[in-house]
Amino acid sequence: MSELQNEVSELERKSATAARLFDIRRIIGGLFALYGVIVTIAGITASDADLKKAEGININLWTGLGMLALGLFFLVWLKLRPTAPPTPDETDSPAA
Repeated sequence: MSELQNEVSELERKSATAARLFDIRRIIGGLFALYGVIVTIAGITASDADLKKAEGININLWTGLGMLALGLFFLVWLKLRPTAPPTPDETDSPAA
């Protein structure tokens, strides 16, 4: 019986690790931060012709900074409030 309990607890640990690994905040934050860096670099290196097309507003720079800020927000949120490990249901507890 002890071996079965050890196996169940090992599976619960693996499940909690997988839940934290595939947390949607990590995926969204990482993608927004990555694309934000790329678009910000495109905005920094914008030519005068690009700025003229956008009526003098560096759209890539502002959009990139916004995406970068949103991505960092998600990653900080993930760091400050990590995913809680799943708690076993009351139905899973052994009957007394």
